[in-house]
Amino acid sequence: MKTSFAITLLFFFAMKLSAQEAGAVEVNSNAPKFKFETESIDYGTLKHNANGSREFKFTNVGKEPLIIISVPTGCGCLISTYPKEPIKPGESGVIKATYDTHRVGRFEKTMIVNSNADRPQVSLKIKGIVLPPKNDSTAITFPSPK
Repeated sequence: MKTSFAITLLFFFAMKLSAQEAGAVEVNSNAPKFKFETESIDYGTLKHNANGSREFKFTNVGKEPLIIISVPTGCGCLISTYPKEPIKPGESGVIKATYDTHRVGRFEKTMIVNSNADRPQVSLKIKGIVLPPKNDSTAITFPSPK
C-alpha cells in the first residue's frame, strides 16, 4: 500500500514538474506577426481554363522581420508564390495561390505558410467550382455548393 501511494505521489510530482517546464516556454513579444486580410478565398464558379490566381495579402504587425520559409500546397493542382526576402515590421506582402482551372469540378485546397512568426504555421484555404468546357458533352457536372 505504501509503495503504491509513493508511486502515485511520485507520478503527480513528475506531472507537475513537467507542466511547469512546459509553461516555462518563453514567448517572444517582439516576434513577427501575420495580419492577413483574409485566410480563405472562395473562387465561386469558374469557367474551364479561367484565371486561377488569387492573392492573400498580409502585413507584418510584429516587431521583427518576418521570414516565410515555405508554402507547400500538397498537390500539383495548386502552386504557391511567396516573398523570399524578409518582410520588415509594418511592411506588407502577398502570397499568391494559382489553381489549375483545367481540372473540372469542385475543389477545396489548403496551403500551409511556414515562417518565423508568432504563429509558425498558418493555413490558407481556397475553394470553388470549375465548370466543364462548353463543347465537352462527356464531362461530369457537379451541383453548386449550398
